[in-house]
Amino acid sequence: MPRLSVVLARFRAVLRREASSLRQGSAALAVALGASLLAGIVLGSITDTLERLPGLLVLIPPVLALRGNIGGTLASRLGTAIHAGTYRPTLSLDGILGQNLAAAFAVSLGLSFAYALLARLAAVAFGVRHAIGVDDFVVISVVGGTIASIAVSAITVWIANLGTRRDWDLDNVAAPVVTAAGDLVTVPSLWLASHLANQPTLTATLAVTCAVSALVAIVGSLRSHRPTLRTIVRESLAVHVLGGVISIVAGVAIEKRLDAFVAFPAVLVLIPPFLAMAGALGGIFSSRVSTKLHLGLVEPARFRLLAVAEDLVLVAALALPTFVALGIAADALGAVAGLTSPGSLEMIEVVLIAGASTCAAMTVIGYLGTVTTYRLGLDPDNFAIPVVTSTLDLLGSVAVVVALVLIGVA
Repeated sequence: MPRLSVVLARFRAVLRREASSLRQGSAALAVALGASLLAGIVLGSITDTLERLPGLLVLIPPVLALRGNIGGTLASRLGTAIHAGTYRPTLSLDGILGQNLAAAFAVSLGLSFAYALLARLAAVAFGVRHAIGVDDFVVISVVGGTIASIAVSAITVWIANLGTRRDWDLDNVAAPVVTAAGDLVTVPSLWLASHLANQPTLTATLAVTCAVSALVAIVGSLRSHRPTLRTIVRESLAVHVLGGVISIVAGVAIEKRLDAFVAFPAVLVLIPPFLAMAGALGGIFSSRVSTKLHLGLVEPARFRLLAVAEDLVLVAALALPTFVALGIAADALGAVAGLTSPGSLEMIEVVLIAGASTCAAMTVIGYLGTVTTYRLGLDPDNFAIPVVTSTLDLLGSVAVVVALVLIGVA
């Protein structure tokens, strides 16, 4: 008992020291949860589109992750610039903000095209029956992704400017809000773009235009004389492709259980907010560790979780109420939207089972990923968040499917 009392006392002490971060993180996660639930409602309501376009569900997790990853890394880089005192709210391509935005758009365009090709390959390789063609994948991914990317970038810059004026710590606020914003605008954008698919002449013409635009954006950025733009694009491509592959596998895991999601579309409501919350918590943790590495507050020479104990406590304190609220809210909103649910208790059980395992993985992956990239001489702001969130997409998707199997739903 004395040991338990000591642990509890230390836990409370950390929460008191991190009271401001806890308030900011809780508010950001609440906003993110609400936005992601709306995205989930949209996803749960378009099961007819998912059945009409076999394989589309393979594309949704990586494209959702891409929006959150690009917005999250953009926010993380801007947060580091704010901490370092180098941030200026100007859109000039000679400034940090302008080059970051240009890089984000180029990476988004190029990788939306790459993800479409990878999704088509995965759909064929994993035996998705009657999967849509590569031109359909390209148009849906690039057109839908471009619409969403513009919106997410605008939201990220708005948060950065607002945070600068109000003295917020962007590490605690940006990742949840940007990730959720990505979900909120991406699912409807993909649905809108899906209406351009399965129209032979139009779809083929748009696919070629998308491919050329993506290649021009990437090549132009890599040959740019602006060093920040060039470096961000060069460092981002490989890690985002890796992240996309991981997220596509997550999409395949969900696609393979499409029958269960069609039978209980309320469960499909869980997917965007659950993955968003897992990614947001991982983003908060990784951003805080990244900032501490840049400021010399964490020693990268050896792996010591004790050095980030306060960050772990903060994330744990944010995670439990967030996942409980998610289970309750998803079931309630599903009922309001008329979506069939396996039951209220079952919905909460799925979230808690999947959330516990995903958060445990997030702790290890977030810390090791951030410190390892720093030790390799790479910028964790560009590498750690995409790796962490994409890995959590896969683990989170598998965890949800496993939880559904455990409670007898799938």
